[in-house]
Amino acid sequence: MADTIDMSKKATGVMRGHGFYPRNEENQPLGQFSPTGKFGRMFPELRPLSPSIESLDELGQAMVESSPDDTEGDNKNVPAGFTYLGQFIDHDITFDPTSLQEILVDPLSLRNFRTPMLDLDSLYGSGPAAQPFLYQRADKDKFLIGKTSSDPGGGDPTVPTDLPNDLPRGAEGFALIGDPRNDENLIVAQLHLAFLKFHNKVVEGVKNGSIRQESPLRKSPFEEARDLVIWHYQWIVLNDFLRRILDNKQLDSVLRNGRRFYKFKRREGPFIPVEFSVAAYRFGHSMVRAVYDYNRVFTPLPGGVTPATLQLIFRFTGLSGSSVPVPSDWIIDWRRFFNVGAGAQTGLSRNLNPFLATPLTNLPLGETEPLLNSLAVRNLRRGRSLGLPPGQSVARFMGFKPLSPKDIAKGPDGEVAAKHNFHIESPLWYYVLKEAEIQGKGKRLGEVGSRIVAEVFVGLLEADSSSFLARKPDWKPLLPSKEKGNFTMADLIEFVGDINPIG
Repeated sequence: MADTIDMSKKATGVMRGHGFYPRNEENQPLGQFSPTGKFGRMFPELRPLSPSIESLDELGQAMVESSPDDTEGDNKNVPAGFTYLGQFIDHDITFDPTSLQEILVDPLSLRNFRTPMLDLDSLYGSGPAAQPFLYQRADKDKFLIGKTSSDPGGGDPTVPTDLPNDLPRGAEGFALIGDPRNDENLIVAQLHLAFLKFHNKVVEGVKNGSIRQESPLRKSPFEEARDLVIWHYQWIVLNDFLRRILDNKQLDSVLRNGRRFYKFKRREGPFIPVEFSVAAYRFGHSMVRAVYDYNRVFTPLPGGVTPATLQLIFRFTGLSGSSVPVPSDWIIDWRRFFNVGAGAQTGLSRNLNPFLATPLTNLPLGETEPLLNSLAVRNLRRGRSLGLPPGQSVARFMGFKPLSPKDIAKGPDGEVAAKHNFHIESPLWYYVLKEAEIQGKGKRLGEVGSRIVAEVFVGLLEADSSSFLARKPDWKPLLPSKEKGNFTMADLIEFVGDINPIG
């Protein structure tokens, strides 16, 4: 998730061997607090782990799933759509445009160009007054919605063309949306589209009086709808997404007893800890499937034309430079990604563990150094360049018992880890995934990963004076749902009503 399969980052800089501490020439913790909008450290007291590049590369190459079609590797608790909801959430809170570097990077020098809030600025941009091109001319309270290609699709040319099921696009095919990264793969693009339609339907309800929320302030229909959309989205993040992924004991502890490790100065606002963005929140990379059951046309199931491979998922986007507007036969069937509707089986994400789908080992990133086309290698190097502490140190600091060296040394990845003493001190991202495999049985994160993610998300909501958690913590969702007082991603899809447009 954090920067999930970021197609835009290029590796620059020169490896400086072990002389990797340019600020003081010593292996010391590097800084603590940061101004609003920057990255910072959650554990500034801990020394960074600084293994050789070669050892990290070898570990990264071992982090590949061996049986992608084995259903034992599926996470039955987490439908496939949550992989991409996690990416959508990441784009809402972080944007680091800096290059991957092999020299040490001080997170205090990294600028987070996305507001570190769950406020959907990736959706709303700066609003209709500042960015009118995101909104309809005839009704500026509503988002523009794009149409699919006027040409028949290559999978099933009988599907009608020009359907309102693509992102709005400019003349060059780029999406007119608040965050262009949400057009980097087709699933997250269709998810962004679902949120655009969600807002538009809430606007209609506010205007016709079918949706009403008591408020002491007089607001425009746009403002009222935006607030309702954001609060329901925040509820989904906290009570649907995180509760599926995290050890709920850790999440409940943070909600009940407060944060212990993610600290920031109130007057400066929150920052994004690199331990979160570069390690703990990248758990989503292990959830990605090599092939998806996308709709009735693009599926590995009988009757389909061809499976929806990751390569195809990335092809039909504006950032790929081709195949847009999206052909109608590439409209998503949400029943296959979330528990909505009937007539199709909901696909599942892959287990949380130290293994990534094979296509993620050779991404089309155009790197001159082939190993940097591997997402696992990039993640491990990124953690080194930012001076992340070893997972065992974080576990002890948090008061948890670290994974044993014997547990970490298990499996083909563990053999490589033990070869380089990573079973004693592990890169934080690898530790979080190994912890999920051992403590969470592949179904959820373990103690360290859960605590880091829980503290950051709860902290971001508490720091946002307009969030439901800060303004009205006893608030309950009011939009239609299967369970009164609750609201899930499946409820959002059903409320929009665009579940399976091509049948």
